Parts: sequence; C-alpha cells; structure tokens
Amino acid sequence: MGWRFAVSTLGMPGEPVRDAARTALAHGCEGLELRVHPDEEVHLGLPGPAVDRVRSGLADEGLAVACLAGYAKVAAPGADGPVIGELRALIELAHRIGTPAVRVFPGGDGDAHPRIAAVLDDLRDAGVRLLVETHDSHPTGAAAVSLVAGFGAPDLAAVLWDAVHPWRAGEEPATTKEVLGPYLGYFQVKDAVSRDDPTPVPPGEGAVPLGECGELLRSWPGWVSLEWEKAWYPELAPVEVPLRAAAAWVDRHAPR
Repeated sequence: MGWRFAVSTLGMPGEPVRDAARTALAHGCEGLELRVHPDEEVHLGLPGPAVDRVRSGLADEGLAVACLAGYAKVAAPGADGPVIGELRALIELAHRIGTPAVRVFPGGDGDAHPRIAAVLDDLRDAGVRLLVETHDSHPTGAAAVSLVAGFGAPDLAAVLWDAVHPWRAGEEPATTKEVLGPYLGYFQVKDAVSRDDPTPVPPGEGAVPLGECGELLRSWPGWVSLEWEKAWYPELAPVEVPLRAAAAWVDRHAPR
C-alpha cells in the first residue's frame, strides 16, 4: 500500500468544499484535509443536513476526507473539561463526516494525559484516530510522541508529522521518523524559506529537506497532505502553485 495524496483547505480559505474538491481532483489528490474553523464551511456545531451535504458531495466527487484539522489543544493550561468537550465534538464530527482522523495541537505545558485518556473510548467507538501535530510547545517528533506513547495505542492516538516544525526546532528528518515509529499517523508536506524564516514556499523551493523526508517515508503507508498556509499568509500564491509542486514531489518519492 502506497501513499494517499491530499490537500488541506487551509490553502483555500473560505472556499466551498465542492470548489476545494475540484481543485484537489485537478491535481491528482485522493482526499481533502478539512479545516474545522468558524470561518469555514466545516466547523464545530455543523448541523446534520450540512454534514450530510459535505459527506455526499465529496463522495460524489470521488474524494475521501483524509483528516479533520481541528484546533483543540491537548496540553493547554487550564481546566480539562473544555478541552475534553472540544475533543469529543471533533471526534463526533469526524465520525459523522466519515473521516478516520482528527488533527489537534499540543498547545502548552498542561497535562494532556487525562484529556486524551478521557476520549479513548470515544475514538474507539467512532473509528477515529487522534493525531497530535508536531507544533507550538511540542514541535519535534520526540516531544509530540511523548503526549501519546504512554497509551500504547497508536491506532487511537498518534502523531501528525509537519515537515517544517521538527526541522526548524533542530530535529533532522531521520530522527523524527525514528522516534515516531508506529506513532507516525500522517505527514504534511510543506516548505519554508529557512529555519529562521518560516514563510511558506512551494515544496522544493525552500530549505526543508523534503527529498530526505520522501526517501525516509518510502516504506510508510499513509496520507501525505499539502498544507499551504494561505489563511495565515494571504499574500501567498493560489494553492494551485504549491499543489503542482507537491504532486511532483509525491510522484518522485511515493512507494510503488
């Protein structure tokens, strides 16, 4: 089994899901990574008929939902209750919309263990996997995996490897791949100007060692998704530009 290629709707802020799906299909994607945000068509609290329209619309286009990109912070300071509530809302939405994974952030130095433990049964019942991204307070693979490895259930709680953040934090790709081991659940292909300048550039035009990442991942089966941060950098080129570069990277490195 090889890679499955997707693109995040973070690169198409405000676009209807149907339009994002056509862009994805035009560049050889099998799936969409749906950003779950109040500014987007897909958000927490989306009513049932709207969920059905998104799910059936993507099915009609022949696209899978690779992941829901949520904004819960499992290690945020403060009370557990609000975090657990947001996690459960994301898991329920993932189950209703028909995706196998939910992306969340670390978000601080709070104790993620009771929050993740509280939703393990929800994940199991929904057939959904929680993916903690290498990001913010836990940017490396070693740091992110520390939040999930204690459960010994990589099918329920694993890590999303964002290509930029571990490398910017000084962790080389070979180390990231090794420390994640069975907890590697998803890979976001992206590039940046340099370690000191995180401005996104199309894959292959920046300093991130994506060629090395591609070689390391040849034997790994899973979703590879382009994340293009146009929602945060509105001056960036349209998503079609990095999508062409990402598709070429996938074609060059994907297992055959």
